Amino acid sequence: MKTTETITVLSWVSRITAAIILLQTLFFKFTAAPESVYIFTKVGAEPWGRIGSGVIELIAAILILTPRFTWLGSLLAMGVMAGAVLSHLTVLGIEVRGDKGLLFALALIVFVCSTVNLLLHRGEIPVIGRRLA
Repeated sequence: MKTTETITVLSWVSRITAAIILLQTLFFKFTAAPESVYIFTKVGAEPWGRIGSGVIELIAAILILTPRFTWLGSLLAMGVMAGAVLSHLTVLGIEVRGDKGLLFALALIVFVCSTVNLLLHRGEIPVIGRRLA
């Protein structure tokens, strides 16, 4: 496989992985699932934090899958997931209500996939992209 093909495959795998995880968790946020309400109550951001982060995650997932704006979606996802990871490390703990660290792991996966995607598409960022490529 050529280098450009490898980069394209890696880009799409990281984009699809991040977007699927982001979109899958929206159901729980928007339906006020007990786990979601518990998490955002514990961090002092229920309901506005739950709904707001859900909206940002939806926008991030759409942008990640849009080739022209994948860099922006990745940046948004990294920001939201950085907040999620920090919340787990400071307030929530790695394991939340017996999930064996699943939510923490998913946040890390989205963060890593978004970081990889942003690095692969850094040259497409307006104004500064050419200097980063």
